Amino acid sequence: MRHVVNRGPRKTGSHGRGLRTAILAALLAAAMAAAPSAWALGERPIVGFDMGKPGVLLAADGRAARLVLDPNEHAGVRRAAADLQDDIARVSGQRPALLQALPGAGKGARKGADGTAAAAGDLVLVGTLGKSALIDRLAREGRIDAKALRGKWEGYLVQVVRNPLPGVARALVVAGSDKRGTIFGLYTLSEQIGVSPWHWWADVPAQRHAVLSVADGTRVTDAPVVRYRGIFLNDEAPALSGWAREKFGGFNARFYEKVFNLILRMRANYLWPAMWGNAFYDDDAQNGRLAEEMGVVIGTSHHEPMMRAHAEWARYGKGPWDYHRNERALRDFWQQGLRRSSAFERVITLGMRGDGDEPMSEESNVALLQRIVGDQRAMIAQETGKPLPQVPQLWALYKEVQDYYEKGMRVPDDVTLLWCDDNWGNIRRLPTREERKRSGGAGIYYHFDYVGGPRSYKWINVTPLPKVWEQMHQAWRHGADRLWIVNVGDLKPMEVPTEFFLNYAWNPAAWPAARLPDYLTLWATREFGAQFAGEVAALVEGYARYNGRRKPEQLAPDTYSLVDYRESERVVADYNGLAERARALAARLPAEKRDAFFQLVQYPVEASANLNELYATVGRNRLHAAQGRGDTGALATRAQALFARDAALARRYQQDIAGGKWNHMMAQTHIGYTGWRDPETDIMPEVQHAPAPAAAGTGLGVAVEGSTAAWPAASLRLPALDPFAVRPTYVEVFNRGGASLPYTVRADQPWVVLGQAGGTLAAQQPAQRIDVGVDWARAPRDARAAMLTVVGADGKEVNVELPLRHAGQRPAAPAAMAGGAAPFVESGGVVAIEAEHHARALAPQGREWLRVPGLGHTLSGMTTLPAEAPAATLQDGMRLEYDVMLFEPGTVSVQATLAPTLKFRPGAGFRYAVSFDDEAPRIVDVHADTSLKHWETIVSDGVARFASEHAIARPGRHVLKFWALDAGLVLQRLVIDAGGLKPSYLGPEESARLP
Repeated sequence: MRHVVNRGPRKTGSHGRGLRTAILAALLAAAMAAAPSAWALGERPIVGFDMGKPGVLLAADGRAARLVLDPNEHAGVRRAAADLQDDIARVSGQRPALLQALPGAGKGARKGADGTAAAAGDLVLVGTLGKSALIDRLAREGRIDAKALRGKWEGYLVQVVRNPLPGVARALVVAGSDKRGTIFGLYTLSEQIGVSPWHWWADVPAQRHAVLSVADGTRVTDAPVVRYRGIFLNDEAPALSGWAREKFGGFNARFYEKVFNLILRMRANYLWPAMWGNAFYDDDAQNGRLAEEMGVVIGTSHHEPMMRAHAEWARYGKGPWDYHRNERALRDFWQQGLRRSSAFERVITLGMRGDGDEPMSEESNVALLQRIVGDQRAMIAQETGKPLPQVPQLWALYKEVQDYYEKGMRVPDDVTLLWCDDNWGNIRRLPTREERKRSGGAGIYYHFDYVGGPRSYKWINVTPLPKVWEQMHQAWRHGADRLWIVNVGDLKPMEVPTEFFLNYAWNPAAWPAARLPDYLTLWATREFGAQFAGEVAALVEGYARYNGRRKPEQLAPDTYSLVDYRESERVVADYNGLAERARALAARLPAEKRDAFFQLVQYPVEASANLNELYATVGRNRLHAAQGRGDTGALATRAQALFARDAALARRYQQDIAGGKWNHMMAQTHIGYTGWRDPETDIMPEVQHAPAPAAAGTGLGVAVEGSTAAWPAASLRLPALDPFAVRPTYVEVFNRGGASLPYTVRADQPWVVLGQAGGTLAAQQPAQRIDVGVDWARAPRDARAAMLTVVGADGKEVNVELPLRHAGQRPAAPAAMAGGAAPFVESGGVVAIEAEHHARALAPQGREWLRVPGLGHTLSGMTTLPAEAPAATLQDGMRLEYDVMLFEPGTVSVQATLAPTLKFRPGAGFRYAVSFDDEAPRIVDVHADTSLKHWETIVSDGVARFASEHAIARPGRHVLKFWALDAGLVLQRLVIDAGGLKPSYLGPEESARLP
């Protein structure tokens, strides 16, 4: 919630926030239950949709309140007020008048039920302190609290004022501390009445209401935490560039007017413009003027210094992009950029990278770059005539430039240090305590899209919000709060994370981790209504979390195991379950909401599910071909159909939705990557159309879980079963020939439980799967194995061994569990545990454990607070404890799955420790491996896995302890490998607990 009255200090510790969070959640839950529409995300709703309470009526009884602005008001404020006019009309059907002077007192007034002026007489007074005589008058007379605004950056006040002026019974005042403050107040009101910032960009319709009211007593003030909050349109070909050319003729003022409007409606203020062959100021001379008029601050990207687009060097540059050899030409080039943008609000990028966003040449060094920055600042001082601390500047510490900083290069304190992520959403460095003292502050350049190694990802949203939250929470708590900019690629596919990033930048304290699920529910309520919000939120959370496991461009047929833990089929089932739910919900939605739903929810869900099924089907096709299965050709046909469906979904997005409004927007290729470069077109993965030749004399084939081999090429052995298995194992019987194939299955022990005793397989029919389990109540405690026999129609028999482990170990009585939680029990030689399912969370005074919902491949993450805390010691006892049951002594390995956190603090690598019971903890440095290969692995996997070895002296119950030594790490899950861990991407499913 953005607080009513003033918010108070922002950078408070995490302690004591639980009660505030609970109160906020209760207020929001009550508001959602009472109101059919939505409001600005995270805020207390102030707009009502009935006349139940006295207040200002923005619309009622076929009339609308009048908007009043000073004739000298900023042009950007006037634009935003005109948008509010349109938005009130969009919701209520009544368009307010927009006046430049107060109406005659009492003229046209009509009394409401409480005797005060109703819609025809109600006013909305809009203006900026120091710019609007009317707002200044209200401030002087004490009718609004100017102290809540004066001196604030982009602060705004929305307040119902009784008797603000002679003859006016009440009015709604929207006032700003500066131009953008007033603009944000107006767009906040637009969102409060139910107009989404994405109403144009995603065709989100506003719910109609005949009454729009703001109750007496309403008073909201707000201002942002992060000063500059913006987006970077990047990697914009072929999708955004093709769309912009078709709809607007290019990246011109008509295009940017739509972008600026979206940015401001999300209460952001900053843009790095499109730059792949584009030049913001050069492509259209109106671009810069429009940004200034509307109130958007323009910058240039990390490798485009001095307000010049890199594309302009190709157009106008003379000689090499090399300061050592071509200083004069570069100085002239940069000076022209400063002069051309001198009348506009801007943040000037300093420094220099190599031509085409590459590192500078090896002979370039820190001394040269230091001189470049010094020369650039001298030019800025000369051109602006202002003291340099009054001119916003940044130095982007991107890739190798950060190395220059670490080697000792420095810029003056008034320059903002823009720290960067690794292009994969993992922040590389954050300010130290000393660096936080710099007057220029620090910022973050983040990515939702990237072109480069190990593999480009541009197609669709792959960034779960909890990932964004965790990294930007670190940035906020470490004082990197001057400027946040995020690479959103083509913009359209990244709607949800983009708005969250900007919303979080406005006030990080409003969104503690516990409220992350609330965010998507509130977003879905605003876009689609409370009736559908829960399901919409679940769909968006689901597809983003699944895509966050492995980016679509990095998928391969064997990404998820085809034979172990039923991993591939579980992944496909999870995705397809989401897709079915999305289609079912689309059918229930009102027709006017379906275009928005397809763009924001259904397309990313269905296209992601389809792509994952495509790769899994290709994997099965190749496996079945090697095993000689008769359904090999059918799987090839299915894969080709899925490939065609991918294109059909894109065509629907581009040609059918909103009457073809978004043509080209899904033109990004995403199938068939072999390196970091995009393939020119999507490439169908290679499939096999025929199996290996059938064995002579029989069409019978048999395969088992956990093995790529099949009979008759190999003998068969099932994975060992034990009493604590999460599910039974299975045998698959398949047809290798062309004729119908009957078969039977039997076991040599009566306690073996078979899913079926036989069946008939037609030619090319998929295999029949027979579940194999054990009735442990009947099985002897000394049983070690059983044998299954599959018999074909010709009498050929296939024997399949079924090993048993720990048959004598049965669940203990509840009394044996006294003194602790029910332990996780070993099965299949492993114990798998989700991090949040700890038995105990122990922390010293001043620190605490935090669950981050959804921050994990399989469930969530556990991290520590405060985020900026110094390193802990083992004696501090900061640990999670898990009760486990192991059946054999010996050496085990504990695999910890963590978020791929980089070493964002100087010094030693971040550490955790693991121990069993009272043994000395084994300390693990997660940053010990600094190789490129390791980094490529962890960013591709989206997690980092580390292992430690431990000696288990006795079977039975043990306490597994995970010790947090350095803040910033996020534990997702733990797996104890007692000799049975199989290769897979996500790891085994969570183990069972003793009853």
